[in-house]
Amino acid sequence: MIARWTRLPWWAQVLLIFAAARGVTTVIMMGFARGQLMNAWTGASPDYGAFATMWDSRWYNIVAFSGYPTVLPLSAEGHVQQNAWAFMPVYPFTVRGLMTVTGLEWNAASLVIAIAFGFGAALMFYKLIRRVQGHGSSLFAVVLFSVAPASPVLQVGYAESMQLFFIALALYLTLERRYVALIPVVIVMSFVRPTGLAFALFLGLHVVYRWFTRRRDPFPPRQIAAAVGATAASLVAGFAWPAIAGIATGDIHSYTQTELSWRADYIGYQELLPFTPWIQGFHWWFGPVYGTIFLIALVLAFALILFTPLVKRLGVDLRLWLASYALYLLAVFFPQSSTFRLLAPMFPLLGALAIPRNKVYRVALVVLSVAGQWVWLEWCWRVNGADWTPP
Repeated sequence: MIARWTRLPWWAQVLLIFAAARGVTTVIMMGFARGQLMNAWTGASPDYGAFATMWDSRWYNIVAFSGYPTVLPLSAEGHVQQNAWAFMPVYPFTVRGLMTVTGLEWNAASLVIAIAFGFGAALMFYKLIRRVQGHGSSLFAVVLFSVAPASPVLQVGYAESMQLFFIALALYLTLERRYVALIPVVIVMSFVRPTGLAFALFLGLHVVYRWFTRRRDPFPPRQIAAAVGATAASLVAGFAWPAIAGIATGDIHSYTQTELSWRADYIGYQELLPFTPWIQGFHWWFGPVYGTIFLIALVLAFALILFTPLVKRLGVDLRLWLASYALYLLAVFFPQSSTFRLLAPMFPLLGALAIPRNKVYRVALVVLSVAGQWVWLEWCWRVNGADWTPP
């Protein structure tokens, strides 16, 4: 059996690992589905398709069939309410295209696209980590990616698997220094989920680092121009969706006000001030004293993690991405139940966790990860009448 496994090409090994993980997750999700009570999205004990297309999947369905409102919904007090502008168009329009071509219903088509891009993300993740690690560690990194606590999101009607595919591809092209090919990737990626600004920061830091290390790692003018162009493209694409929403609705703040409506149940309606959401969130969850202490400890712990020996073996570029994305989340995101899946773009960290070769350590990681899926589904997906917010 081992001999047959080792003779398989790398891509077949990756696909089999990801498929096996999806099988395990499907069993867990079906167990939750059998116990699911009637709710706003499904009847009691729904089938897999219905259970996997709850929550934000309905918003993507609205985008696919109705597009975006030109008049923003307002509360009686005049505040912008939750609406489709919070959900970017590439995933729902891709699903709609598949439905047109195949005749599939929304539930089936949305899952086909999500799972297909999940397979693609696993393949690209292997190739990305293989740039900095050996085959065995890269393959185990794929195992961790496939069974991660929030990995059920890779097989529900969400855009995360598509986002992770494009991030892995964009990071791979950056490491390969194929900056011209990177430009269309970052543009499309920026309309899957809000990633463009974080990636622009990463590319900017990548350009600066290459400039200061050009004596030992030549940075010829043609590459400089292409890298700067890719950075500019990512920056423009990152601001494009808010601009499009502003033009379509006549309110330049329509996108940010829409996003802020999702946190209004916690802290009321407030303006977005960069780097305040986590302070507000930790104060809300833990109180001002403990919240401040926990937040400072979290930031310091993450900074230290980036300089641990295992993470340093990922290389400078992947660490710059981790720092850039973390800084982006710290600037704009309000921590709540969606935090777990919004941390998914930090998947290169799994490449560091995959380096130790101790069998007990690796088995323990897998078992804990699968157990974490049960926790995520219980806390963040199952509708029990006491949910935090949509996952």
